[in-house]
Amino acid sequence: QARLVESGGGLVQAGDSLRLSCAASEGTFSSYDMGWFRQAPGKERKFVAAVTKSGSTTYYADFVKGRFTISRDNAKGTVDLQMNSLKPEDTAVYVCASRPSRGSSYLITESTSYVYWGQGTQVTVSS
Repeated sequence: QARLVESGGGLVQAGDSLRLSCAASEGTFSSYDMGWFRQAPGKERKFVAAVTKSGSTTYYADFVKGRFTISRDNAKGTVDLQMNSLKPEDTAVYVCASRPSRGSSYLITESTSYVYWGQGTQVTVSS
């Protein structure tokens, strides 16, 4: 899965919603776990959400639980991140990543376990 392309970022106000999408251009999408990470200026990259290859299991960082939803469409080769009730502290570059599925959730929240990365899309939330 060589290329991941994100879309859907933008400038919104606090409380608004955005839907990010990540499209994989090559490879067998359904064989990969997918994750979303984010990085704010001057801060380290943080895990946001992940979904297993089948879409049956999802994982979220505590700071987005109840607000963000990750989903995937294996037929289309896309993974989406629906972000509701956005806050100024959600401002960051959001990047999608993939890793060959291991058949387990081991290290699924760790960026070091992901092999392919997109370029990212900027999300800015104004107060």
